[in-house]
Amino acid sequence: MKDTPLTQGTVWKKLLLFAMPIMGANLLQAMYGTVDLMVVGLFADAAQVSAVSTGSMTMQTITGIITGLTMGCTVQLGHAIGMKDYRMASRTVASSLTLFIVLGLAMAGLIVAAASPIAAVMNAPAEALESTTGYIRICGAGVIAIVLFNAISGMFRGIGDSRTPLILMGVACVANILGDLLLVGAFHMGSAGAAAATIAAQGVSVAAAALLVRKNDFGFETRREELRPSKKETLLILQYGLPIAAQEALTGVSFMVILAILNTFGLIASAGVGVAEKLCGLMFIIPGAMMSAVSAFSAQNIGAGREARARQGMFVSMGVSFAMGLCMFLVSFFHGAGLAGLFTPDQAVCAAAADYLRSYSVDCVIVGFNFSMMGYLNGMGRTGFVALQGILSTFLVRIPVSWLMSRLPEVTLFQVGFATPLATVFAIVITVIYLYHIKGRAA
Repeated sequence: MKDTPLTQGTVWKKLLLFAMPIMGANLLQAMYGTVDLMVVGLFADAAQVSAVSTGSMTMQTITGIITGLTMGCTVQLGHAIGMKDYRMASRTVASSLTLFIVLGLAMAGLIVAAASPIAAVMNAPAEALESTTGYIRICGAGVIAIVLFNAISGMFRGIGDSRTPLILMGVACVANILGDLLLVGAFHMGSAGAAAATIAAQGVSVAAAALLVRKNDFGFETRREELRPSKKETLLILQYGLPIAAQEALTGVSFMVILAILNTFGLIASAGVGVAEKLCGLMFIIPGAMMSAVSAFSAQNIGAGREARARQGMFVSMGVSFAMGLCMFLVSFFHGAGLAGLFTPDQAVCAAAADYLRSYSVDCVIVGFNFSMMGYLNGMGRTGFVALQGILSTFLVRIPVSWLMSRLPEVTLFQVGFATPLATVFAIVITVIYLYHIKGRAA
């Protein structure tokens, strides 16, 4: 390995240095769709803006599913690197690339064919329906670039390299901005231009990744005859990745259900919740990055037989996430309206967002505990339970509590916002019980 593996060095320092580029990449990812929306808003009409907003939400859900599946690459490759079994690592790389190329081609055909029904299900406004369908169809045609980008990033994290995915995401963001300015600003292609720029940018980043891999391999010595797909490695990648992909799919659906519930509160409340969700997405970048970091960290250390070091990484992640989450909670609780003002000048919408944030932001303090345990379990290969606890907490707590709160007389967004931290508490409880269960079995 060209870099010091995650099985060596001071735990807190190694974990934080590994997590920081992931945070940067996640921040760039969050900005990706925002830039599209801003440029289209500057150079096109409201129908085009609506098309990008609705279409990008669909693509975000699809990207989340892909990202969940790539966790299988990260875990399996991490185990191989931890065991210093570079033949297994080579087979995992080849199996991953083969699997995701086939998946990307299949998804492209499916999304292109289903673009119109998807736009209809998303309730795209009549005047934006055609543009929304076009946006989804263009993104679908080039979805293989999105698939390969996320697969390669997952593999780099598996070998303990989080800097390269950050660089690749930076390349994609620059290419996307230039593409937006050219296609939307200069050529006035509207939402179609934004979709084409997104796919082209991902293609550029994949090409850059291919050049890096061709020059440096994946950081370990490989022979060409060893770079062959393997049925065993492919099945393990699917075993680890499919549960997380299923969770991401159902989570995306759950957000749509909750938004539909809150839409009954009226236009101002709906807009306020939308702004608050964007803010929360930014606030959850740190615990989300720590979860990804702990997944790779644990996979390598468990592969190397260093379970105690893997657990120590989980506890370090909890401490960092709690400290940062507490700061974010205080800012959002006392200055929610000011934060919302970054997205809209409408004072009524800002007030609604602040009301929702005051309770929702409690989740910032506690979610890091759950995310850290999820990362540790991902590294162990226990992705089935990780998916199960996410699904149970969403469909047994978050959605039902949101619905029940919405039925109360004179209910406010502040009360409804507690549904999210309550779901996290539920997830923490069942995850702690599960950890004690598997620890007892191991003993």
